[in-house]
Amino acid sequence: MDAAVSVSLNSPHFVAHTSFSTSKLKSDTSRQSLEICKCVSSPPTEQTAHWTKVPRNAHMAKLQAGYLFPEIARRRAAHLWKYPDAQVISLGIGDTTEPVPDVITNAMSERARALSTLEGYGGYGAEQGEKKLRSAIASTYYKDLGIDESDIFVSDGAKCDISRLQVLFGSNVKIAVQDPSYPAYVDSSVIMGQTGLYENKKYTNIEYMRCDPQNGFFPDLSLISNVDVIFFCSPNNPTGSAATRDQLTQLVQYAKKTGSIVVYDSAYAMYISDDCPRSIFEIDGAKEVAIETSSFSKYAGFTGVRLGWTVVPKELLFSNGFPVAKDFNRIVCTCFNGASNIAQAGGLACLSPVGLKAMQSTINFYKENTQIIMDTFTKLGFDVYGGKNAPYVWVHFPGRSSWDVFAEILEKANVVTAPGSGFGPGGEGFVRVSAFGHRENVLEASRRLSQLYK
Repeated sequence: MDAAVSVSLNSPHFVAHTSFSTSKLKSDTSRQSLEICKCVSSPPTEQTAHWTKVPRNAHMAKLQAGYLFPEIARRRAAHLWKYPDAQVISLGIGDTTEPVPDVITNAMSERARALSTLEGYGGYGAEQGEKKLRSAIASTYYKDLGIDESDIFVSDGAKCDISRLQVLFGSNVKIAVQDPSYPAYVDSSVIMGQTGLYENKKYTNIEYMRCDPQNGFFPDLSLISNVDVIFFCSPNNPTGSAATRDQLTQLVQYAKKTGSIVVYDSAYAMYISDDCPRSIFEIDGAKEVAIETSSFSKYAGFTGVRLGWTVVPKELLFSNGFPVAKDFNRIVCTCFNGASNIAQAGGLACLSPVGLKAMQSTINFYKENTQIIMDTFTKLGFDVYGGKNAPYVWVHFPGRSSWDVFAEILEKANVVTAPGSGFGPGGEGFVRVSAFGHRENVLEASRRLSQLYK
């Protein structure tokens, strides 16, 4: 069955019409039908849509192409259009695949059922999160680090909090990011108006801190000039590298010296298996210069449930001495009604002794997948990084375009990866392979990759 709709794209200078033709395909895993859109250009007509007087946000126009992960999904869909019977294995977008443990879903079910009773019903909750959950996060992840429940803001995920933090900082700041890094840091900065134009594969007014095998994936901080906010992810997405205690000490000391604020993304901290710090607040003085954001997504399979948190210590102050936490609280109260009470019940169950054990079991499963992928590429002679402390493997294809390698692996092996250049110019020549997948799919993908590059 086919359907067609027509959409007009208007600007003060042109009118374009695009028709979308949709066809149903079968997916590789569930075999359920998918709606795929094919874009076909058609000539303009005399009829046009109504234009409002509201100008487009000029900063949106600076964004390059689409956000990385929807673009990967688009190319996967195009591949399935071309090869409808292809058995595609997705190891690109870092989405969890294993079921949420029963101890967690049982708690959410109980909370949901209670909403049908007078005694158990609750409406709006505290925007900062439920007291019991905030207390559990503090005692579980920040025990003896000087962080208490009042420093913790529960949210619908770290990605959402990154954008809220950008609103907190406003447009008159200069940021630095690891290169490569999670694309949301840069894109939200562009949308906020913090950057200049896109030139030579970079936005002006952003410091790209190169992280590569030559520097152990930790940037030379002496090369950074006059930045206000430093986004730093450890273990890093996409390279999988975790910063050591000495390296994080350097970062904190640099922030103190320059008056910068570090936004520390610890979304993969539970994957750390050596003595690398799991929180930046393990470093002396960090409470005066750092914010930490994290999430249950990759621990408990909450990518769809949506639950995370951000820590803003009382000691962190703006240049005029005003507490950063007070402004962040105002933003949260203005822009957010609080995380779902059902999701928060799940989060509390995650942090029970049984829940923590169940989450660690799931993490160990993904870490076993990671080892399979690492062993596969290592045996094929590739330089392989990450993996030990993260669910991502960073594979080097020297002298080659990341998107070309992505296309080759998809076309010849029916495996989706993530092109390194999508995470920044420093990722060119690499691909990221995610360990989030069913075991049989990871084993089959490894077999196909071995056949392709033997």
